[in-house]
Parts: sequence; structure tokens; C-alpha cells
Amino acid sequence: MNRIDKKFKELKKNKKKAFIAFITAGYPSLSITEKLIYEFDKIGVDILELGVPFSDPMADGPIIQEASYEALKRKTHLIDILKLVKKVRSKIKTPICLMTYYNPIFCFPQAKFVEIAKDSGVDGVIIPDLPPEEGTLLNQQTQKAGIHLVYFLSPTSSLNRIKLISRIAKGFIYYVSLTGTTGARSSLAKDIKKNIKLIKKYTRNPVCVGFGISTRFQVRQICKVADGVIIGSVIVKRIKENLSNPNLVRKVSSFVSALKA
Repeated sequence: MNRIDKKFKELKKNKKKAFIAFITAGYPSLSITEKLIYEFDKIGVDILELGVPFSDPMADGPIIQEASYEALKRKTHLIDILKLVKKVRSKIKTPICLMTYYNPIFCFPQAKFVEIAKDSGVDGVIIPDLPPEEGTLLNQQTQKAGIHLVYFLSPTSSLNRIKLISRIAKGFIYYVSLTGTTGARSSLAKDIKKNIKLIKKYTRNPVCVGFGISTRFQVRQICKVADGVIIGSVIVKRIKENLSNPNLVRKVSSFVSALKA
């Protein structure tokens, strides 16, 4: 069983919701990313999203764009991230998803990426700029490899789109809570509850909410209606705030632990 499915099965049994944490791989370095992975596993992050740095991250807000830029300056490539996943996989049980744009996979090339991702222990792949109509082949390849290709729904998704994604989704559905890029927001969109209830009419897959969630109060509100919450920009921001701090890993993991609580 894929580790993502196993995790959601375990959470459902214990009547808990998923806490999914995003960090940009290679920011501020791959060695720090590795240490954060181990700490996140210790504090019980349910699923880890590793962002693959890309030069044109169109779904990402300023904080994650900057993190990607800095990681690319340090020559962080997809193959380095796959090697890191393979290195940590034997030491942690946390499911790992790669969040990437399609270009790095296409140039890898695609079939080779899937092969190495499987060997490395990647559990899921999230690709904001690859609609399901264009990703049929990758979907077939990842399914064969036992890797989940995670799809998005948003406030602007039509009913036909909701039905399509509900039919082909694996692992979980990533619900984008707002129209726009990633980044902390002072308040949640008012239509989240209504939209998630609609999606749940058509899917048995867990629905997790990301984009714009940054406080413990917002996490609690999301978990009343969804199966999990995805936190990214505010964690990356905390990394940025501690770049010169020798206790960066401890500071960031303590912050994530408080959000998870």
C-alpha cells in the first residue's frame, strides 16, 4: 500500500486530520533540508511536501519564489532531491510528495524520473501546471510505479471538473483555498466549507486544503471541514527569518510542532 493511503487510513481510524508541511528542497541548503525532514518526522508531520526549485514558479507567492531562487543559485537540481529522498527514506516513515512543475520532469526525461522516483521512495507527485488532460501518460506511468499523482481543485472548478478529478484522483485531492498564488492570508475564503462539501459528494478520496493558511486558528477552522491542511509559505518564511540562526532547525520544527498541535 502506498504510504499516503496508509497514513490517511491510520488518521481516519484515530479520528485525526492530516498535517502536511511544505518546504523548498535546497533552501537554504540540502543539508538543512535533510535535518528538517528528520525533525518533521519526529514531531509527527503526517505528509511532507518537498518543493522542487524552478525558475518560473507561477503558482507560488514571493516567499516560495525567493526560496526557489536561492536554492537554484546553489545548483539544487531534481536529481539531487531524489537522491536526498532515497537517503532519508530508510530512516523515516513519513510519506513524501514532490511538488514540482512539469518542465523538470519533462526534461529529466519523464519515464526516467518515474523510475528513479520509485526507487528513491517518493510516494506522490504534485504538479500545479499539468492538467489531467495533458498528463495521461504520466498518470499511467506513476500508477504503474505505485506513485500517486495528486490533482488540484479550486474555488473556480466547474462541476464537470470536480467529477473528473474525483474519478481519477489518487492519494488525496489538493483543494486550493483561494484564487491566486501561495502565501499567508489574514483570513480564510468564505466559500471553503461549501466547496469542500460539494467535492465530498463526488469523491471518497481525502480532501486537503492549501494556499493561504498560516495560523493555528486557520488550521483548526480548516480541519473542521477537510481531511487535512497543507502549510507552506509560513514555514518557508520562518526558515528565512532564521537563516543566520545556528538553531534554525530547532526554531522551525518548534514552530511547525505548534501549528500541528
